[in-house]
Order: sequence, then structure tokens, then C-alpha cells
Amino acid sequence: MTQFTLDSLKILDGYVASALVDADSGMLMAGHSQGDIDLDLAAAGNAEVVRAKRRVTESLRIESAIEDILISLEHQYHLIRPLESNKSVFLYVIIDRGRSNLAMARHHLKAFEKTLDFS
Repeated sequence: MTQFTLDSLKILDGYVASALVDADSGMLMAGHSQGDIDLDLAAAGNAEVVRAKRRVTESLRIESAIEDILISLEHQYHLIRPLESNKSVFLYVIIDRGRSNLAMARHHLKAFEKTLDFS
């Protein structure tokens, strides 16, 4: 099985946690947290979010792929990014809202995806 590292995501301003998740099963493939976050629970819950959004997109006959899903909390941003290279996997990142730049985080996730190798 391929080992994945999320270390380069730790440089994001306001970084709190990150995960690579199998969207079909909700299984955590890799993860890191600087806080007390249950990444297994987060992976499973966000897999449900991704599956639900995909069902709605299909039902509405929207033909565009989901680039990312943003959940804005009072003090955090939660970014979910289905991978272009592997639709059954998504990146999940939590950043501190007061110490981060959302646009830069989205850009970094897109660039980070290109470093992942599923072979």
C-alpha cells in the first residue's frame, strides 16, 4: 500500500489538521492534527458530505466537477477538495480563520494534489 505524507500542508498559515480520505468508504488514508481532532470521525463524516454533494450535483444535472467544498465556522475553515487525479479520494484541511488566507490555502491544496502518486 502506498504511504502518503501530508507534511507540506503544515506550512499553511493557520494550519490545524489535514487528511487524505477515501470518499467511498470514509477511511482515513493519511492524517495529521496539531490539535485534539478525531480525524477518523472527521474523515467518515466528510465522506458523507462529499457523497451527498455529488448526489445533488447529479440530480441537478450539473456537469461541472466539484473543485472544493468550504465549510466556514466561526473560528475555522474546513476545506474539502476531491482530487482531480482520483475522484474516489479527497483532501480535507482545517485552518484557523484568523490566521489564514483562504485563497492561498485553496491554491496550495491544488498544487499539493499534483505531488500525490497513486501508482
